[in-house]
Amino acid sequence: MPFLSQFRAAPNLLTLMRLFIIPFLVIEILDGHYTASFALFMLAGISDALDGLLARWLSQKTTLGQYLDPIADKLLLSTLFVVLTHVGLIPRYVTVLVFSRDVGILLISTLLFATGSLRDFRPSLFGKLNTLMQIIALIAVLCQKIFAATQLSTLRDVLLRAIAVLAPLSAAQYAFIVIQRMSSPHEQTAA
Repeated sequence: MPFLSQFRAAPNLLTLMRLFIIPFLVIEILDGHYTASFALFMLAGISDALDGLLARWLSQKTTLGQYLDPIADKLLLSTLFVVLTHVGLIPRYVTVLVFSRDVGILLISTLLFATGSLRDFRPSLFGKLNTLMQIIALIAVLCQKIFAATQLSTLRDVLLRAIAVLAPLSAAQYAFIVIQRMSSPHEQTAA
């Protein structure tokens, strides 16, 4: 499919909508409108689930979508961590660990991709678990501002501590996998 035509694929339109939601989500959080920000975050989550389903159902898996979808996901989560840290709802150390992991993985992936050394960047088990914890923690943070329940505060704290452990663990696992694949004779002949 020609590159410009890939923008019209339904899954990619949903991904672009998710990117379009991010600035409005930031505005709502900064203005203290947590119900609206929660609704926008849920809409972004639904669009993320739907774009994958549509890509399979409509046979519209595109190269653009393979790159755009994870970028949109990371941009959404990273932006929320920064903004929620700015308004004092997430501790700085958690956001620093999340960002350090993501920037490190992005730099290594870009370098490996640019050199043609390795092109398989599937997320690791800890990476998937870390992302899931981030999503649930962000939901808990936003819900706590809406519902003010003690259980939500406890859940938020536990999830944020789990992220602080999982972020460096998943980065280490990813680095280990990359080193293992780079030193494998099969990968070197395939590259």
